[in-house]
Amino acid sequence: MNDEVVPVPAASDLAPAGSEAPAAGADGCLFDAILTPHRSLSAHGFVILMSLVAGVGFGIGIVFMTMGAWPVFGFCGLEVFLIWLCFRLSYRSGRMWERVRLTPAALTVERHLTDGSRREWSFQPYWLRVVMDDPPQHHSRLTLTSHGESLDIGGFLTPEERLDLAKALRHALTTARETPIG
Repeated sequence: MNDEVVPVPAASDLAPAGSEAPAAGADGCLFDAILTPHRSLSAHGFVILMSLVAGVGFGIGIVFMTMGAWPVFGFCGLEVFLIWLCFRLSYRSGRMWERVRLTPAALTVERHLTDGSRREWSFQPYWLRVVMDDPPQHHSRLTLTSHGESLDIGGFLTPEERLDLAKALRHALTTARETPIG
């Protein structure tokens, strides 16, 4: 299993809508963000939690087994296994990430999925629209739209994080439209 760590930019690292225009990098990059799902439980915390769950589950199972209700022990073991499986699936989905990169010539979105596959979309910045509800609702989506094509990004972010990203991306797009290509 490959547990690659991808740095996550904080919402405060994204340029607010009223800030000064970002300076282009050496490669002409005006905006570069890596988006990853948040997981609040660390690997060490997971080991501690599962140890506690297993200890309590098997302890209860042993008590019931000594009382003669031996099938309960199997169900306690099944319960511990299912909790472990749910956490593993959650951590697996946490390996998905997206990269949004803007240059004066193109905005590219790379989506790296949990199975290791990668998809990429490219948009011309001049025609690109960033659509997001303000104030954001729980179901609000951050959508990039251009020439009849749409792409939702950051679906795993909180509504506030999606709104911060939308504002920063709109600001960077304004800069890209004012920057000559080449």
